[in-house]
Amino acid sequence: MKKFIVAGATGLVGKNVLHQLAARGSMPIALARRQIDDLPANAELLQIDFKQFVINGELPQCDHLYICLGTTIKKAGSRDAFRTVDFEYSLALANKAKEAGATGVSLVSSVGADANSKAFYLKTKGELEEAIKTIGFSRVNIYRPGILRGDRSESRPLEWFGILACRLIDPLLMGRLSQYRSIRADFLASTMIDNADQEEGVNCFYFKNFNTK
Repeated sequence: MKKFIVAGATGLVGKNVLHQLAARGSMPIALARRQIDDLPANAELLQIDFKQFVINGELPQCDHLYICLGTTIKKAGSRDAFRTVDFEYSLALANKAKEAGATGVSLVSSVGADANSKAFYLKTKGELEEAIKTIGFSRVNIYRPGILRGDRSESRPLEWFGILACRLIDPLLMGRLSQYRSIRADFLASTMIDNADQEEGVNCFYFKNFNTK
């Protein structure tokens, strides 16, 4: 049986990935900084302090890493703190997973991610994508969703208003603009699991590639 690690297992997408992997009979490892009250019976929790872990921590043997870490500048407190979570922690975990034997990685990025972007958020996401490509995984699956829909454990008022707007705007986004449509987190999670054995190389996924039912 393949071994999966889910980084950011308490977040919107990571939680869905964890529970769906468990429901499919896998025994995933949830990587999180706090206890998980609804941890599936066949899942294992690896509770860590990310700051210390990136310095001297090691991951258990695994085949595939799901990187679902993410925060906001407001929650992190500054741009530097945001980059620490979204770039430094994510990249460190990818490197440690490769050292632990992983041949594949799935990364939740963002539509519009571009290392050359003038927008700090999109630039950071793009830089992470480029950095992970150089690690040497046989398979790199990059997911670039628009606004994510689902029940979060934290309140994000601006995102909530964005979701409301998406209900009106999504049907109007056709063709190339469809990549900006919002997506349910559980649909994205199932897509990520289905594509874990995607062909080798770097694979980028947008709304048109996501499971939507």
